Amino acid sequence: MAGAVLLLTLQAHKLRENSLSLRISKLQTDKLLATYSQADARTIKSQKEQEVRRLYKEIYNDDPDFSGKYKDYTEIPDFQEEMDRIAANYQDELDRLSNWESQIDAEITTSSAQIEELKAFDESYKSWLTSNIQNDYNFGQS
Repeated sequence: MAGAVLLLTLQAHKLRENSLSLRISKLQTDKLLATYSQADARTIKSQKEQEVRRLYKEIYNDDPDFSGKYKDYTEIPDFQEEMDRIAANYQDELDRLSNWESQIDAEITTSSAQIEELKAFDESYKSWLTSNIQNDYNFGQS
C-alpha cells in the first residue's frame, strides 16, 4: 500500500514537472513574441517620425516665409508637438510590452523554481527510501 502511494506521489510530481516545463516553453514563446512586438513598435515609431520629418522638410523648403523665419524645419512650432505626440503614443505601447515581458519573466522564474522544488523533494524522498531499504537489509543481516 505504501509503495503504491509513493508511486502515485512520484508520478504526480513528474506530471506536475512536465506540465510546468510545457508552461515554461509556452511562456518563452510569448516572451519572444513580446520582444518582436517591441521591435515592431520601435520600427513603426521611427517610420512615423521619418514621415513627419519629411513632411516638415517639404513645408520648410516650399514656403519662403518659413525659410526666412526659421533656421531649419525643426524650429517650426507644430513640428516638435507632432514628434512629442508620436513619442507619447509609442512610449505607452512600449511600456505595455515591457511590462508584459517582465510578467512573463516572473512566471518563468516561478515555474522553474517549482520544478526545482519538485525535483529536490523527489530526490530527498528517493534518498530516504534508499537509506531505509539499506537499513532494513542490514537489520536482517545482524
